[in-house]
Amino acid sequence: MTTRITHLIGGRSWEGSSERTGDVSNPASGTVTGRVDLASAELAGDAVATAKAAWPGWAGASLAKRAQVLFAFRELLNARKHEIAALITAEHGKVLDDALGEVTRGLEVAEFACGIPHLLKGGFSENVSTKVDVYSIRQPLGVVAVISPFNFPAMVPLWFIPVAIACGNAVILKPSEKDPSAAVAIARLWTEAGLPDGIMNVVHGDKEAVDALLTHPDVRAVSFVGSTPIARYVYETGTAHGKRVQALGGAKNHMLVLPDADLDLTADAAVNAGFGSAGERCMAISALVAVDTVADELVEKIKDRMSKLRTGDGTRGCDMGPLVTRQHRDKVAGYVEEGLDAGATLVVDGRDGEFDGGEDGFWLGPTLFDHVTPDMSIYRDEIFGPVLSVVRVKSYDEGLNLINANPYGNGTAIFTNDGGAARRFQNEVEVGMVGINVPIPVPVSYYSFGGWKNSLFGDTHAHGTEGVHFFTRGKVVTSRWLDPSHGGLNLGFPQND
Repeated sequence: MTTRITHLIGGRSWEGSSERTGDVSNPASGTVTGRVDLASAELAGDAVATAKAAWPGWAGASLAKRAQVLFAFRELLNARKHEIAALITAEHGKVLDDALGEVTRGLEVAEFACGIPHLLKGGFSENVSTKVDVYSIRQPLGVVAVISPFNFPAMVPLWFIPVAIACGNAVILKPSEKDPSAAVAIARLWTEAGLPDGIMNVVHGDKEAVDALLTHPDVRAVSFVGSTPIARYVYETGTAHGKRVQALGGAKNHMLVLPDADLDLTADAAVNAGFGSAGERCMAISALVAVDTVADELVEKIKDRMSKLRTGDGTRGCDMGPLVTRQHRDKVAGYVEEGLDAGATLVVDGRDGEFDGGEDGFWLGPTLFDHVTPDMSIYRDEIFGPVLSVVRVKSYDEGLNLINANPYGNGTAIFTNDGGAARRFQNEVEVGMVGINVPIPVPVSYYSFGGWKNSLFGDTHAHGTEGVHFFTRGKVVTSRWLDPSHGGLNLGFPQND
């Protein structure tokens, strides 16, 4: 029996009937477990209208009230994080501890947003002219849309939604139709935390729903995470319709390994960053750039560690789970074949082996290529699967030039014991997020997340202070009061409400 997964609009589940639905599967078994309603453009418009009607009351709420709701949401999310992690594993396939880590990283953004009274403080200049003061304020935009991908069904929405709500906006979330249940569960927590109905809404759908949000005149801003071609489309369509857009695209993340690096630490990091979440991370390391003589020894160390990995059902204590859909699994397996045809050395073939899960699960084990060259599709394309490619270079400069020539600029890492080389790399590499002996340099919540080049369309990164600025508009007020006023007597201690 399958579960119906439907929209959440105005604090309530949608009660209509949908002409179109999509299958939601358990990737570890291959069975269809749910059917998600896919919104029409008209229904998406109804959700926007609901949010628009609710927004003025929330925008006018005090910062103290907003912070109270954020704190309550944070406590509820922390209490239910294991339940949400289980939903992620059941629909996405990643192992439970990885799913729990995803929720925890999203929780950190909610904690950051709890400080919204401080984050929205403006500046004040007294007496810029005689009896004239100037001060700045930040005000919410209105209705904003968040379009999130399948690979992080909880964390990516939580990058944006707590900040948007704390800033006084109303939100329409369009989660991935492949694994939508975590988004609905999180949205219900907002209602339980005391957020007014209509401020947090979930609309499921495909391109029809996305286009409706991108073109609707009452949607003021759009946050998107996904592949680069779609990110470019979202950015161009949204901005053409007068919207503020931050569209985070794809990646091809490199790990540069210098000859003085600790190769045991590096091998551990390469396996963790290459195969965690089955490589379905925009911050996964997919290209290991080995300088000079380290490649042979490093490949052997990585191969040895890969032999100890257990791939299977995420609920069984495995190291890596399945891919999200059968179609995606087949696409990644196709890249493995292309790598072989192009002449790369297939060190470990993830298409073979035993998997601890259902026979019809979407399985592909960790895969390692050596002697990969930049002209090969396994290097050029974002595979988004557990495929790690080793590229051999002769020097630091050759490795740096390779990374900088890549059209993506999301994340990168260098492994070395040379502080001078590391400092030079962080300054010279043309990538938005850099790790030094850290393979997945995802910033903490009070810094902002985002790449360069084809990994980001728009000028503003996710969460942190840039997130606050994205979801607000600045206003500068010049004020002069010629007559003093008197508010009467009240000896009580002033309170915020």
